[in-house]
Amino acid sequence: MVPESDSHLEEEAWESVAKTMLRTDPLGREPEEFLQTLVRRLLLGKGIAETDEASLAMVTREFVRAFRDAFTYRQRQAGGDYGPDPKANRFPDWPPPSPTMQAAIGGKAKVSLKGLVEDWWKEAERAGRTLSTYESYAATVRRLSAILGHDDAVRVTPADVVAYKDHRLEQGVSAKTVGDSDIAGLRSIFGWAVANMKLPSNPADGIKVTRTRTTRTRSKELTTVEAKAVLTHALQAARGSARPKTHAARRWVPWLCAYTGARLGEMVQLRKEDIRKDGEVWVATITPEAGTVKDKEVREVVLHAHLVETGFIDFVQASTPGHLFLTPNKDGSTRGVRRSVKNRVTEFVREVVTDRRVAPNHGWRHLFKTIGREASIADSVLDGICGHASRTVGGSYGGVSLKAQKDAIAKFPRFEIDGH
Repeated sequence: MVPESDSHLEEEAWESVAKTMLRTDPLGREPEEFLQTLVRRLLLGKGIAETDEASLAMVTREFVRAFRDAFTYRQRQAGGDYGPDPKANRFPDWPPPSPTMQAAIGGKAKVSLKGLVEDWWKEAERAGRTLSTYESYAATVRRLSAILGHDDAVRVTPADVVAYKDHRLEQGVSAKTVGDSDIAGLRSIFGWAVANMKLPSNPADGIKVTRTRTTRTRSKELTTVEAKAVLTHALQAARGSARPKTHAARRWVPWLCAYTGARLGEMVQLRKEDIRKDGEVWVATITPEAGTVKDKEVREVVLHAHLVETGFIDFVQASTPGHLFLTPNKDGSTRGVRRSVKNRVTEFVREVVTDRRVAPNHGWRHLFKTIGREASIADSVLDGICGHASRTVGGSYGGVSLKAQKDAIAKFPRFEIDGH
């Protein structure tokens, strides 16, 4: 049995809590004002995403009233009165609101996750976001919906996003992919929904993925032996059953990557009209008009004399107008076929670069920089050729002219290949 003195103290404690909790806060706000955020969250948990100001004020007043009643009842219990709370009967069981009721009170029964992505994309596409970003976001939302077992964005909580993150990591997906693609995608979609008054809060805010430092046991660039093996393999490429443009990609794309430091996708999507002669040199134009280009910025790259001597310009001039290494879809897009050709080139290169610690095509970009520095070519010029962003604000002013590139490429040594 609790001593009378202790019960008396407990009763006073509940009275003090009630006075403390239900008085104006340090900003001078009444409980009905500063408790509205809590009420909004409680309503959201019951499926009500939106309410008008008058309804919210009414619900908050009743919430404060119920709060006071609860403190009073606990105070009575502390004083020894354990009888039932007569005021509890005024709270019936909560029935989830029907869609009709939701519409009548101005709320929404459901905000579709899939619908959010589509609505976001309508605006993002006009703003210039890439199709690949849309596809990534859509895939992330589909996976989240499958894990949760529903398509209602209103019901998604921070705990759900954490559970999704943990699930992806347990599947073996890299922390970088989960953080930079999955969680970043959810944060963007939900953030857009909040900004456009479709959701009251962003459940992905503050969710982070701890990165593990990768142990690297070799350089990112191709070795001299690997580079020679790839270029020789390309020279000797047999067509076999491959399509003509796929065969051409195997023959020429590795050489283009070697002498330009360009991204694989940028070379795969080159068109005949992107190759032109400027004075004494040949120039390749890497442009978003041909397909996907990082940062959506066009750049021109002076081609090495060794490329010309080995027959690349002859191949270009003999080609029909349009893409050199792929056939666009019927609608003119290169989506899908571009990736397919990239995969074919990667598989081809992997036949001679078997070390899985190096990315065989991206390795050219690292090797191009290394060789360029050894040849005393300025980093700013190498950045311009490769399409790398400047390291400083000042460095972003001006450009790398064709003359500067011509002088630089003249210093770039040839890859010594038997017979070429």
